[in-house]
Amino acid sequence: MPVLLSKTHIRCEMLELLAVPAAAFVVTWLLIPWMMPRLLAAGISGKDRCKDGDVAVPEMGGLAIVTGFLVGVLIAVALSTFNVIPLRLSLPALLAAFSTVLITALIGIVDDLLLIRQEVKAVIPIFAALPLVALKVGETTMTLPFVGSVDFGIFYVLVLIPLAITGASNATNILAGFNGLEAGLGVIMLSSVALVSYSLSLGSYPGSVEAFILSAAMAGALLAFLRYNWYPARIFIGDVGTLTIGAVLAAAVIVGNIEKVGIILILPFFGELFLKIRGRFKHPSWCERKGMVLFCPNFSEVYGLPRLIMYLTKGITELRLVLVLLAVEVVFAVFAVYSYLG
Repeated sequence: MPVLLSKTHIRCEMLELLAVPAAAFVVTWLLIPWMMPRLLAAGISGKDRCKDGDVAVPEMGGLAIVTGFLVGVLIAVALSTFNVIPLRLSLPALLAAFSTVLITALIGIVDDLLLIRQEVKAVIPIFAALPLVALKVGETTMTLPFVGSVDFGIFYVLVLIPLAITGASNATNILAGFNGLEAGLGVIMLSSVALVSYSLSLGSYPGSVEAFILSAAMAGALLAFLRYNWYPARIFIGDVGTLTIGAVLAAAVIVGNIEKVGIILILPFFGELFLKIRGRFKHPSWCERKGMVLFCPNFSEVYGLPRLIMYLTKGITELRLVLVLLAVEVVFAVFAVYSYLG
C-alpha cells in the first residue's frame, strides 16, 4: 500500500534535496582551480577580445559545470535508491534527461576541440533528445502563454521534444561571449525553474521533483562557476557549457511538464536569434572598442542584443552590458514564475 506523504513531510524531504545543488556547487568550485592550469598547459585557451593585452584564458570550463551537475543528480538518485528520502522519483525520466545532458555535453566537447560547422551544430543536438523520445518523457498536453492547454499527442514526443532540446541548446549558445553572461543567464533561468518545480512538488505535481533536481543541480554548478567566470573572467565556459545549459533547461521543463516556464525564459534569446539572422551569423557580438568601452555606432550594424544595447547607450563597458542583459532576463524570469505561482 503506497505511503501518503503530508505537505509538511514533502516540504521537509524537498529541503533535504538541497544537498543536490550544494554538492554540484562544491564539486564545481573545487574542480575549476585544478582544471585551469591543466587546460592552459594543453593549449585549450583563448583571448579575451573585449580587453587589452594578450593573456591566454583557459576555455572549456563547462567541463567542471557538467561534472558538478552530474554529481548532484547522482546524489539525488542515490538518496532515492537507498530510501534516504522517501519521495518517489521517476528514475527512468530522470535518467533519460541525464543521458540527454551527457550527449549534449559530448557534442559541446567535440565542438570546442574540433569546431563543428555552424549549420551542423544547429541540428545535431536533436540526437541528444533520443533518450527523452524513446521513453516518451513528459505530458503531451502543454499549457502555452496566451493560449492555454493544448494536447499535441504523438507530435509532442516525436517533434516538440527534439525541437526543444536543439532549440534551447543553440539559444543559450548564441547569446554569449562576455564575462559572466552565459553562466549568469543560466543561474537566473534554472533557479526560476527550480523555484516553480519546488512549489509544484508540494502539491505532488507529476515530474516536479525530477525537474527540481535537474534545474537545481545545474544552477548550483553555474553559481560556483561564476566565481571564476565573472568579470574579469579567469576561465571561459566553452560550448560544452553553453550547449549544456540549454539542454538542462529544456529537459527540466519537459520532465516537469512546465513548458510554459521554459518558453517565457527563452524569449530574450529569440530576439538575439532574429538579430543574428539579420547579420547572417557572420558578425561578432561587439562592434568597436575604445579602451574598455564597447560601441555599435550605427543601427545598421545591430546584429544581436549586445550590439543593440551598445547602440542605445552610445557605448557601454562589458560589465555593465552583462548586468543589463541579466536584468532583462530577470524580468522574464519573474514573469515566468508568476505565471505559475502568482
